[in-house]
Amino acid sequence: MRHKCGRRKLGKSTAHRRALLRSLATSLVLHERFETTLPRAKELRSVTEKLVTMARVDNLATRRRAYSYLLDKTAVQKLFATLAPRFKGVNGGYTRVVRSRYRAGDAAELAVIEFIDSGSKTASSSTSVAA
Repeated sequence: MRHKCGRRKLGKSTAHRRALLRSLATSLVLHERFETTLPRAKELRSVTEKLVTMARVDNLATRRRAYSYLLDKTAVQKLFATLAPRFKGVNGGYTRVVRSRYRAGDAAELAVIEFIDSGSKTASSSTSVAA
């Protein structure tokens, strides 16, 4: 049995996987929605949830931790200025992963990962994505 054996490795070395997740997290904070493969989206969800939870406390230490993880200064500013206040009263569940389609080249299952609106956490919304 493989209980509690860690996270998905995504077919990459540790350094490459960390760089990939940092890049995906930066893109998600900047664009608030994009399409990627399903395993990447599921791994990115936990990273992003921790970033938003950390950003809900706006002080110098949390800003420095966010700067050390995210790759873009504007992403950190957006995280603290718009995203963290949006989820101030919500305890987790800031992102949504929706399966979208299969990629034509290699038949990989794709998914859309996006930030939810804090007011419509239980309401389902249409998730049409321009491919």
